[in-house]
Amino acid sequence: MTSEKIAVITGSGQGIGKGIAFRLAKDGFTVVINDIDGNLAEETAKELQNHGYGALAIQGDVSKKSDVFNLAKETVEAYGKIDVFINNAGIEQVKPLEEVTEEELKKIFDINVFGVIYGIQAATEQMKKQEGIGKIINACSIAGHKGFDMLSVYSATKFSVRALTQAAAQELAPHQITVNSYCPGIVGTEMWVRIDKEMGKYSGAAEGESFAAFSKAIALGRTQEPEDVANFVSYLASSDSDYMTGQSVMIDGGVLFS
Repeated sequence: MTSEKIAVITGSGQGIGKGIAFRLAKDGFTVVINDIDGNLAEETAKELQNHGYGALAIQGDVSKKSDVFNLAKETVEAYGKIDVFINNAGIEQVKPLEEVTEEELKKIFDINVFGVIYGIQAATEQMKKQEGIGKIINACSIAGHKGFDMLSVYSATKFSVRALTQAAAQELAPHQITVNSYCPGIVGTEMWVRIDKEMGKYSGAAEGESFAAFSKAIALGRTQEPEDVANFVSYLASSDSDYMTGQSVMIDGGVLFS
């Protein structure tokens, strides 16, 4: 078993997940890059390795329980343990609620909610066997604190993640496993490029206008980068957060206040 801390990050081939991977690697973690796109996972792992960091790529679909449990299994086979498990993978949907199809509803819940449940289950199974504090960290959103029009189903999935975080934290506290969530706002990633494009289809807004309109609500005056989110996840993954559990914290530059 390695003496280094091991962090598993789903959906980390790009975007926020990749930013988290690089920050935790800088913090001294060996990181396991998991993505539905195996090539993307391999590329990110190699990029980390080229910077001198420990990294392993494991392809998998978080909507499949067998894939998530295999992710945990392969990680333990490689390193002997899992210290931090980050349920980062997720998808968005921009659509009026009345137009959402059964297939679309199933897909987004399978990834954003079921995927988090499977991740919590897989991490818990392993962490119960280990000594010390285990940390499960989930990707929530400002949409987990406020429902947004045209993002109704996405918002519903993120409210679910927030509820799961609270419930799992209570169940797992006796086992010294903490469960917390990070809630990003307007991030300059491919996800927001897609949201902007889809918003424009319904509103008639030109490319970039929807993104700009959302961004005006940010008190700090700029959109956030993956590194802004990763800096907070670094805290959640560290021993500094050992006494924190069940929280879903907004890291959004000042969009929502509670």
